[in-house]
Amino acid sequence: MGLEIVVLLVDVSSLRHLMETSWNVLYSGLEQRTFRSNRPEQDGRLKVNFDIDAEAELLDWMDTQNREANDSASFWSCLQDSGDGEKGLLLAMKWASPGAWEAWEGRAYMYLDVALSKTIEGEAELYGGETWDAVCKALKNLPEQEYAERVCMDWMERRKELGETMDEKEDPRIVPTFEAHDRAAKALVHTMTRWNNEENLVAIIGRDHLEARKWGSFSWNLSTIVANELPDHTTASG
Repeated sequence: MGLEIVVLLVDVSSLRHLMETSWNVLYSGLEQRTFRSNRPEQDGRLKVNFDIDAEAELLDWMDTQNREANDSASFWSCLQDSGDGEKGLLLAMKWASPGAWEAWEGRAYMYLDVALSKTIEGEAELYGGETWDAVCKALKNLPEQEYAERVCMDWMERRKELGETMDEKEDPRIVPTFEAHDRAAKALVHTMTRWNNEENLVAIIGRDHLEARKWGSFSWNLSTIVANELPDHTTASG
């Protein structure tokens, strides 16, 4: 079905704590699994990165940096000194994330079309910060069932326009696809509501296999962050 779009929720306090920790203390803490209490609680409704995976991925990246084991510089300053700082920052964000909403790009266009009552034109708009700010405002606190029904109705209408059957006896994929749209739509409302209502969360927009430096937008674009400083929390999208 193609690439997946990712809306990564990041706990800014957890991320900032990671950035302020010295390289050697962080490496030791990740290796000995003593930092787990600093991770945000994982959201069972979203795609989560388990503790052991988040630790291993960040440690693997740190191993590529050729720094001394006793380096007492802050992780943040080490990121800025690195030629690959954006990748390290993205892995740190995944460690500091309670979860992510993910969907195939092709389906995401439909979800956003329905949320905004307009047609999303191309990748630039699909991944644009302005688009996701608007989606957040449109879906925050909306009853999940209401939005899911709108998405599923839109999907059925699109099938009819293409001359596709809605008879599950003719196409056994109809029911599981319907259920997948229902789950994804409800989870998107849940994600947008958390982002809007929880002061300490920011959403970073990206996709699988996208260069780390291109994740996020505005002041939360990863390349912008590494070149400047970690922003204060903002309701604008990442």
